[in-house]
Amino acid sequence: MTLASNRASWRQDLAPYAEPRLKRGLLDIATSVVPYLALCVAMYLLLPVSPLLMLLLVLPTAGFLVRVYVMFHDCAHSSLLPGRRANNWAGRVLGLFVLSALQQWREEHAGHHATSGDLDRRGEGDVETLTVAEYHARPWQGRLAYRLFRHPLVMFGFGPVFAMIIEPRLVHRGTRPRIRNSILGVDAALVAVVAGLCLLIGWEDFLIVWAPSALVAGAVGIWLFYVQHQFAGVYWERHGEWSFFDASVRGSSYLRLPKILQFFTGNIGLHHVHHLNTRIPNYNLQRAHDASGMFDGVPAVSIRDGLRAVNLKLWDEDAGHLVSFAQAKHSRIPRTSLSAT
Repeated sequence: MTLASNRASWRQDLAPYAEPRLKRGLLDIATSVVPYLALCVAMYLLLPVSPLLMLLLVLPTAGFLVRVYVMFHDCAHSSLLPGRRANNWAGRVLGLFVLSALQQWREEHAGHHATSGDLDRRGEGDVETLTVAEYHARPWQGRLAYRLFRHPLVMFGFGPVFAMIIEPRLVHRGTRPRIRNSILGVDAALVAVVAGLCLLIGWEDFLIVWAPSALVAGAVGIWLFYVQHQFAGVYWERHGEWSFFDASVRGSSYLRLPKILQFFTGNIGLHHVHHLNTRIPNYNLQRAHDASGMFDGVPAVSIRDGLRAVNLKLWDEDAGHLVSFAQAKHSRIPRTSLSAT
């Protein structure tokens, strides 16, 4: 079977996999949080013995923090555990590890799922992407700012600091009281936890132990989110032609990862399945993908493809694909299409 032949039946086909299991969900939390905390303690104990040995633990610690984030992500979709209340409580606790308020993140992420691949509704949780026409229409200052924003050193260097530490603390004007209180509650809890840890082990040791793995995890997380919707052959359409089905299976990548990396990333590389049905827990995504030929033809992306995709910066509406700055510079004058700005 093909993607086209399954348009009408995908809801029914995926429904059996959208059933969270309590024991499996709790196991996922345990195999994320417990190793992360254990490795943080090990890093602290190794610090006076050998800083180099401590640094060897940065990557696995970051890996488990990425896994914690995916569990938090599943809780936001109420897909990790049976029942919304259980997911809410688990998500609030996991949110402290990833410095995010569940209610705020859930609302913003829902907007992303509803608008992904829609050129006229960009900005809902996406990495900012301009069309070639929009880029050329900007003054030189605007083009420079966009180039700086899309530079790998900014995106994966400063990006984790902004996305993990700064942005989740911001309460924008007009934020609903429930969301505002959620953000402030998480901020207060984080102040208490961090202050307690600094009093216990000292602020220098706290930063040395926590910051490296957190920043690595943040950079990996941003890259994962980037490559999920920014790759060669990705789907983008104007709103009138936009299709939720196509945006899910053609606009969300199937990132092929080795099994060990699939574990650390909580199967989030099977992003096409997740976008088609957000209620499928991470531990059922592979089963849903493999169950039938529904996803034959889904764009598969390797790690190498994902690294190369970082060079893709602009959407060329005439060509119908993402291009680099160099390709945009040498292309013909693009058509004017500024309805999304």
